[in-house]
Amino acid sequence: MSKHVSRFGFILSFTTVAGSGLAQLSPDLQRLLETADRQVVRLSPTAFPELPKNLIAELQRRGCSIPQVPMIKGPQNVIRGEFARPGQTDWAVLCSVGRSSSILIFWNASEVNPGRIAETKDIDRLQSEEDEKMVYSRAITPAGKAYITQHYKAYGGAPPPPIDHQGINDAFVGKASVVNYLYRGKWLQLAGAD
Repeated sequence: MSKHVSRFGFILSFTTVAGSGLAQLSPDLQRLLETADRQVVRLSPTAFPELPKNLIAELQRRGCSIPQVPMIKGPQNVIRGEFARPGQTDWAVLCSVGRSSSILIFWNASEVNPGRIAETKDIDRLQSEEDEKMVYSRAITPAGKAYITQHYKAYGGAPPPPIDHQGINDAFVGKASVVNYLYRGKWLQLAGAD
């Protein structure tokens, strides 16, 4: 294993936290990351037949593609759940445009005025896999009351508000996650996996 790859997790974590981006990385590591970023598999919204047609059209209009995590089988990063209130089916999609991704939330399956949270450069969610290859590692999943409560008890943090609908777990696969939870019109970040 090269010293660049073996220290990659630490370097990426440090640069992400410090907000310094790729400027302080060695030229070899920077090239490796940029190449891996260009090679991330990003699917068209049409690859998700479960998505309502109006949402597919809106995602295409925005130029969205959906980045994929190779360690997870099957297409991912398109989810449905009750993210605003009980009984309302919403959709959340990890939308990548220009190699930066944010979570778009389509309230009640409407393309009008979606929510948008957690924008991150795709390159900041790369990590080395067992074969030393750099891979994309960001995945979103619905998070219910049991998950939110369990992770608060395990890891602490700010106490969650009363939980009556789902949050969106935003994971750096194999590392950590945060649950985005809509409460009184604002997105809270609650403890996820550590």
